[in-house]
Amino acid sequence: MVSITINDKILLRTYEVADAQELFDAVNNSRKHLNPWLDWVSKTTKPEHSLQFIQNSFQWQNNQQALALGIFENDKIIGGIGMHQWDQETKRAQIGYWISSGYEGKGIVSHSLVKFIEYLFDKIGLNKIEIHFLQANKRSAKVATRLGFKVEGIIRQSILRNGMPHDVIVAGLLRSEWAAQSHVK
Repeated sequence: MVSITINDKILLRTYEVADAQELFDAVNNSRKHLNPWLDWVSKTTKPEHSLQFIQNSFQWQNNQQALALGIFENDKIIGGIGMHQWDQETKRAQIGYWISSGYEGKGIVSHSLVKFIEYLFDKIGLNKIEIHFLQANKRSAKVATRLGFKVEGIIRQSILRNGMPHDVIVAGLLRSEWAAQSHVK
């Protein structure tokens, strides 16, 4: 079980089986807000899908392939944050995140990412973290820039959303770059 305290209200923690309905409700209530950016949202159509995700996340974490955490405010799921595409050899992984529509713009994602990135560099031992986001996702671009990620490239027309191809921005952050950013911490 992973648990990372952000502040007196916000906690990142490993999902539990008992969280499945609440996770589904959080996604379902923010479906319109999340769907343009995250392909898994349209595939999450019933609570059983959230339960399957949680059960899979136990295996991914155990196999050191990925880490999925809920963002909880006062024990209520308001978002998610995770690490995937974990490459043990190069000590590199991608991170992703989402926040319910009613919690957007409050700094929760940024504060959560700071602590999560610290965890990934200090406890997991990663050397590089990447964020992949759609070019049109200006909020993710701002978050990545604010945290010191550098755009490394554009993967052209590599993701379909609503049947249309979209470009993906790849932004990366090295452990050494993070350590030099005392203003972020």
